[in-house]
Amino acid sequence: MPFPLSVLDVSPVTSGSTSSQALRNTVDLARFVDQRGYMRYWLAEHHNSAGIASTTPEIMIAQVARETQHIRVGSGGVMLPNHSPLKVAESFKLLEALYPERIDLGIGRAPGTDTVTALALRRSQENLSAEDFPQELMNLQAFGSGVFPTNHPFKSVNAYPMDVKLPPIWLLGSSGYSSQLAAMLGTGFSFAHHINAESAAQAMQIYRERFEPSPQFPQPHAILAASVICADTDEQAEELALSVMFVFFGLHIGRVSGALPSPEEVNAYPMNDYERKLFQSIRSRHIVGSPSTVRAELNILIEKTQADELMALTIVHDQAARLHSYDLLAEAFELAPMKQLAV
Repeated sequence: MPFPLSVLDVSPVTSGSTSSQALRNTVDLARFVDQRGYMRYWLAEHHNSAGIASTTPEIMIAQVARETQHIRVGSGGVMLPNHSPLKVAESFKLLEALYPERIDLGIGRAPGTDTVTALALRRSQENLSAEDFPQELMNLQAFGSGVFPTNHPFKSVNAYPMDVKLPPIWLLGSSGYSSQLAAMLGTGFSFAHHINAESAAQAMQIYRERFEPSPQFPQPHAILAASVICADTDEQAEELALSVMFVFFGLHIGRVSGALPSPEEVNAYPMNDYERKLFQSIRSRHIVGSPSTVRAELNILIEKTQADELMALTIVHDQAARLHSYDLLAEAFELAPMKQLAV
């Protein structure tokens, strides 16, 4: 049986293009991978970043779900500290009502932005410093089930539509903390290898060992999210990878985020010796190469982490190259194309 593959998308805004085009590219890619046999399509939440158009995943989830037929569509994720659990529950129940059994609710505990922007989102310094993520996550689960403890202040509050269940909750993380919380609450778990590659295997092992079954997840399910760039040859893939490497490089040196540069623009950027070494060190975060190279490297990673599913984040400057990368990845993992459903 083919190994399950999914997609994580941040809707990158490329140099020389627009946010509108980035969002159209997302829908285009979603249609493509829907027919190509991918399992999920998750959309991210980021703020105050000129290179990312994905600020409001629930809006794009509705659009992508409408334009696809088979694939599950979800958030990768909703940054819960930026939102009230009731509002998240209502939004995702509404999505579930529109697209039954096709919606996933991925939840993150980071703000998805800088401190000042997080303050603008949360409206108060008190909210910014609150360490209440576990409680807020449990409140979200309670709004989904409709069951709060007897003396809970929200016991009389219902998340509508009442006759629609909350989609499966997945906790996103890049540390052992997130894996422990996902295990304790019986949610799905997705680990961001592209953010913290060194901790992936340990975090996913902790999740499995400590998992407490729940109605939504009788068994643990761990997704490994990784940056993957595939091309016909190793050399072509390495050239395409320069764009996303430059994004991570910019984060390290404090460069203001901008549109995703082309490989040609990256090659033209002047670097001193320190910056050049730093740039090359970032390469290890990404799985890059021809189909055989990528499959071999991912097989090792999947075996090491015991992942149930691989979620590929492919950030390249050229949309045709991005589609081709996901096509080659599907071929490498022997995914079977889906049959078109009658309209």
